[in-house]
Amino acid sequence: MDDRSESYERLAFLGDSVLSLAVSTHIYPRFPEFGAGRLTKLRAQAVSREACADVARKLGVVERLRESAPEGVGKNADVLIGSDRILASVCEAIIGAAYLAFGFERVSPAIVDAFADQIEDALENPVDFKSLLQERLARRSELVTYRIESEAGPPHERSFVAVAEVRGEAIGRGSGRTKKQAEQEAASEALEQMEEEVE
Repeated sequence: MDDRSESYERLAFLGDSVLSLAVSTHIYPRFPEFGAGRLTKLRAQAVSREACADVARKLGVVERLRESAPEGVGKNADVLIGSDRILASVCEAIIGAAYLAFGFERVSPAIVDAFADQIEDALENPVDFKSLLQERLARRSELVTYRIESEAGPPHERSFVAVAEVRGEAIGRGSGRTKKQAEQEAASEALEQMEEEVE
């Protein structure tokens, strides 16, 4: 059983990279006016845990997992597939397996097609990472502050590095062409770190 979970995690690791590359390859030429920060944010939202879980549901992964669950674990299977985290990992593992079987050239268009709604939603409703982080920290009765750590470049091409801090301790760092963008990136990184701590 350990071998099976190990191989599933390895496939999810691979699938996560393939998914990011497929979406990056799609959005890079499509939005030549977007800088690296905006492209990163768009991709992060389009391939987030929630996005992967939604795609898994849309593709009927839940039903297939339920049908293939061994006798007597139906209830456990329902608990597992009710979790966005697990469904997202299964979605990434499927992408990893498809990549190994068919290669990037064949798998990439299918991934972009499957995530098309998530990409459009990320374009129309960009997530405000600072607000999300503030809400998450408020549950712990904590406050986040932002500090501009450095700025560089000529006036027309400034770049800023922002640090998100809680009680003086750095929880995320980000860079951008504006202070606001750098703070958003710092909040996004802080949220990612918090997700990893939960796992």
